[in-house]
Amino acid sequence: MHIIGLAGWSGSGKTTLLVKLISYITELGYTVSTIKHAHHGFEIDKPGKDSYRHRSSGAKEVLVASSNRWALMHELADESEPSLKLLLDHMSDVDLVIVEGYKNQVLNKIEINRSTINKPLIAGTDNSVIAIASDKSTKNIENLGLPVLNLDDTREIAHFILSFFSLTNHLTEEKV
Repeated sequence: MHIIGLAGWSGSGKTTLLVKLISYITELGYTVSTIKHAHHGFEIDKPGKDSYRHRSSGAKEVLVASSNRWALMHELADESEPSLKLLLDHMSDVDLVIVEGYKNQVLNKIEINRSTINKPLIAGTDNSVIAIASDKSTKNIENLGLPVLNLDDTREIAHFILSFFSLTNHLTEEKV
């Protein structure tokens, strides 16, 4: 299972790019899963629903299943946030896992840099950044010696990822 991160400041376009990458890469025949880091508490369950009632009553885990999907909710209570490795251990084997967020984790990642976000480059202090996807080309980015990808070119970014992991071998030339 190959793991790549998309890291960037809030509003840089990580989710927009991720959705496009999932669609493109799965059309090529690869299996893709994702992990999304949320900085704040979040709810995926609705008050009043049975699963919400189970959880709010004190259940440590609630698994909801149907003929279409299943989801496991695990309450942390006083536990610390789980490591990325622990989360990955819970996932099924796929060709590629794309991790959104976790910009402080050491994992191969592409930094998403948008010109409207006035924040320092993560790659300036993070050696696990392997490329920068940006809507601009500036001296600051080029001075880092990393590949600079066009943020608006999903195909270019997808092929960079697939090539990085040598995943293009089993595809026909037509698909690639």
